[in-house]
Amino acid sequence: MEMKQFLLETINEAGMLALDWAHRREQNEVHYKSAKDLVTDADFAVEALIKDRLQEKFPNFGFWGEESGQQKGQDGRWIVDPIDGTVSFARGFDYWSVSIAVEIEGKIEMGAVFAPALELLFYAEKGKGATRNGKAIQVSKTDRLEQVITATGFACIRSDVEPNNLPRFNRIVKEVLGFRIRGSAAVDLCSVADGSLDAFFEQNLNLYDVAAGALILEEAGGKITDFKGKEQLDPKAVMATNGSIHHDLLNLA
Repeated sequence: MEMKQFLLETINEAGMLALDWAHRREQNEVHYKSAKDLVTDADFAVEALIKDRLQEKFPNFGFWGEESGQQKGQDGRWIVDPIDGTVSFARGFDYWSVSIAVEIEGKIEMGAVFAPALELLFYAEKGKGATRNGKAIQVSKTDRLEQVITATGFACIRSDVEPNNLPRFNRIVKEVLGFRIRGSAAVDLCSVADGSLDAFFEQNLNLYDVAAGALILEEAGGKITDFKGKEQLDPKAVMATNGSIHHDLLNLA
């Protein structure tokens, strides 16, 4: 079985398990890592399933999961967020996802994001484009700030990080058509990839939040940099756009 097929089968199985947990919310105990950072029994169960499947099929690959941490490997590593958007998931809000990326020699080569409650599966492979539910996608053509719909989040505030994302939000919100705050960076990046959003920015994320979504965005024709315009995937400073309005948003960042 080739890696792509295995990845898609694994993320589908993981997503269905997560959705089953979502339908049994009363059995899904919530635990707190800190005052504003929660994890559920479902997070642990979904990550365990993914880890078991991946390590059985690719024993020489390392693994980095949000809940179980990092393990080194010789051939590369899997980067996994079992439920990106745990707060949404725990409250019954459908904007959450399972995110799996494949990193080889320090580069993200393959990624998938599955939002089962939304019936959306995104996939990309380096140099081969991006898809949503099996159909090719492209970023929007929006090229004027006043027509932009962007998403953001405030993980930085939950973590008491200073400076935080509020000043940036306040500058940008005055110039664009609209904002969406949905709680899953992976879903937001994929929404920029398929053109339903024009941009997404946030700070103080982790690689497992954005690794798969960033590849999907880039393969759909989008652009991702830090807030100073450096073309890199820096989870602590994410500016992701359709490319056409990237410079304008950077000027406000």
